[in-house]
Amino acid sequence: MRNVVGIGEVLWDCLPEGRQLGGAPANFAYHAARMGMNAVVVSAIGDDSLGREIIERLDEKSLPHNLNVVPFATGTVEVELGEAGIPKYNIKEDVAWDNIPYTDALRAIAADSQAVCFGSLAQRSSISRQTIYSFLDEMPRRDNILKVFDINLRQSFYSKEIIEDSLKRCNILKINDEELITIAEMFSLKGLNAEEQCMSLLNRYNLKILILTCGTQGSYVFTADEKSFLPTPKVEVADTVGAGDSFTGAFVASILSGKSIAEAHRKAVEVSAYVCTQHGAMPY
Repeated sequence: MRNVVGIGEVLWDCLPEGRQLGGAPANFAYHAARMGMNAVVVSAIGDDSLGREIIERLDEKSLPHNLNVVPFATGTVEVELGEAGIPKYNIKEDVAWDNIPYTDALRAIAADSQAVCFGSLAQRSSISRQTIYSFLDEMPRRDNILKVFDINLRQSFYSKEIIEDSLKRCNILKINDEELITIAEMFSLKGLNAEEQCMSLLNRYNLKILILTCGTQGSYVFTADEKSFLPTPKVEVADTVGAGDSFTGAFVASILSGKSIAEAHRKAVEVSAYVCTQHGAMPY
């Protein structure tokens, strides 16, 4: 079975009720694994107790990983929960996942991967950005290979150049409604409605699929000739940390399992709604 990889940040979300293992690519891999995929977390940790605890936690969850130990502290994020459980993040800089090395072991994982999910956050560092691009370049060149850019804009850790380079390297874009506003301004898509903006991005970058999540207002999946919309289920929200990542993981796993766009969308909504009822991004 070929690999499904989440590459980028792995870290501790420091929530009011305590630390939770997180990082969007790790969350993605976790939920893909829950759906039967051979998922792998690729990142870097420090030679410290927090790093060792990440390995212990991933091992407890039977989630394979390629975590290089580097001379930087393991990443942490201070998370404050606002209204309706919406998180605000204070992401520590110059940490281990900013320094992910590209190794022979990582090259071998890439060469045997059928899907990868990456974001903009780990690209704030040129070292990790180049590792991510090298990984993407090393993946097999087949039509059924999925390269998912879960844009995941955080604080000021992104630029138009990084976003555009990533759009050129992916074939699936995952974006939320707030991020779409930022991207529409960045790429001169103002004046169009959200659906038109999504189709413009889909066509401009020759994407196979564009996923737009709109919080409680529902979610869309667009292809060149198909549109799927589903409302967001009403649930008792504990917090929304990792909900988007669980959506992406469930969607990709469903597509790789041969499900249709509509079926994959339905499963993604179901999984992300459940994650919202739990604390943290890996609640099982």
